[in-house]
Amino acid sequence: MKIGFTARALVSACALGAAGLLALAPASASAHPGHDPDPPRGPRTTPPPALLYRSGTQVRPHADAPALPRLSARSWLVADAGSGEVLAAHEAHRPLPPASTLKTLFALTVLPTLPAGVPHTVRPEELAGIGPGSSLVGVAAGRTYRVADLWRGVFLSSGNDAVRVLAALNGGWRATAARMQDKARALGALDTRVLSPDGYDTPGQVSSAYDLAVFGRAGLRNADFARYCGTAEALFPGAGGPPYGIRNTNRLLTGADGVARYPGAIGVKNGYTTEAGNTLVAAARRGGRTLVVTVLNPRAGGGHAVYEEASALLDWGFGAAGRVEPVGSLDGRRARPGPGPSAVPVVAAAPPERRVGWAEACAIAGAAGMGAGAVSLVTRGRTE
Repeated sequence: MKIGFTARALVSACALGAAGLLALAPASASAHPGHDPDPPRGPRTTPPPALLYRSGTQVRPHADAPALPRLSARSWLVADAGSGEVLAAHEAHRPLPPASTLKTLFALTVLPTLPAGVPHTVRPEELAGIGPGSSLVGVAAGRTYRVADLWRGVFLSSGNDAVRVLAALNGGWRATAARMQDKARALGALDTRVLSPDGYDTPGQVSSAYDLAVFGRAGLRNADFARYCGTAEALFPGAGGPPYGIRNTNRLLTGADGVARYPGAIGVKNGYTTEAGNTLVAAARRGGRTLVVTVLNPRAGGGHAVYEEASALLDWGFGAAGRVEPVGSLDGRRARPGPGPSAVPVVAAAPPERRVGWAEACAIAGAAGMGAGAVSLVTRGRTE
């Protein structure tokens, strides 16, 4: 599908997008998130080139390093988001279904192509093909949404309906999958095979703890990505009625459903399918240092285990600063290893419109006679 604009409308949209991006630029742009608050006692040593491809757990601790937590995940990784150094990993390149954590790659691929303020009226065919049991934000055919609304539906509610519409605006489902594949290769993420841009279970679709950490780290460099993935609550346009509240399904960010909010959490994306189990890419910042972790398919502890194990890895990573040698790099498979981000946002900036808290969203819904069920539209099913 092609989007048509008058010249004046396109200039206006681009100007608004540029102004919004400047407003959203993190205040800590001159910070150095890769700085070690407790630097190592000696020079860093270069890990063996294929260390992350070895089976089992890889870590190179100093004598005073904290012990790794006991984890049940089939694969996991913890890395410094600034330097790209991998501090520890388990089966880092094991190909596994990613579930909705693949939406990080979708956003990296599509976000730059669509101005946030552009309105779009959804056509019925754009919602065709959504897999049974998919999580939905409530996109309705015939309703007009701004692109920014749809992105909030992707990041907060993991809405496969919003992904479908954005993919249609990006040239279609297959074209978007192909572009995601190209983007993964450009980032040096060679374990990922994209067949369904929303992460829905599809035979042969895989990623890895390493690749997903690469996507999460790259996303934090983008102010729009960082803002969306760090938004805990927002309003979503109603289909023929008032807007309703949506809440981010990443419990480390919100502290919802009995999961403690992780101090300093800044995103990124969680997921679930029957094939993938629970998956999570998470990032947090403490003392000028930002870590990104990936946890794929914990096999013990129930539905909250993915958050508990990610929290344990973040705690270990912050405690291990300067007390471990890296076992690899998130830049390690590029032809020319690139520098880390100049800044990783600590707190997502407010969107251009007025932000409304969860309580106010509930009040709006109540005044409209919608009830509490309409406020929380996170559809729980086969995917998240």
